[in-house]
Amino acid sequence: MSIGESFARFAKATAKQSGQPVTFALAVLVIVAWAVTGPLFHFSDTWQLVINTGTTIVTFLMVFLIQNTQNRDSVAMQIKLDELLRALKGAHTALADLEDLTEEELDQFKARYVKLAEEAKGKSSRKS
Repeated sequence: MSIGESFARFAKATAKQSGQPVTFALAVLVIVAWAVTGPLFHFSDTWQLVINTGTTIVTFLMVFLIQNTQNRDSVAMQIKLDELLRALKGAHTALADLEDLTEEELDQFKARYVKLAEEAKGKSSRKS
């Protein structure tokens, strides 16, 4: 198994676990324990540094795990949407790879579809 596959498996499992109520409860418990120990350590700089460092490290690492999961979900969703486009008779299959276009090309497509939407609104209001 490659490093990429191992990381993807780890990221998926960690993302799934981090979204569980038990994980949230554990995080709250850590914060409560830290707050309760404040008087014991006289609210020292070291006491504050512990929570600041811990939360910074967890946040930093979670950004990468969440991004990895989001990237995989986006690719999977794109593939599913592409398949739906290909399966629909009359669908514009040229839209299947919009994510690969430049901003200018995307703006051109958007303008085209805004115009189509306005035309459709005009047609539906004339029928009323």
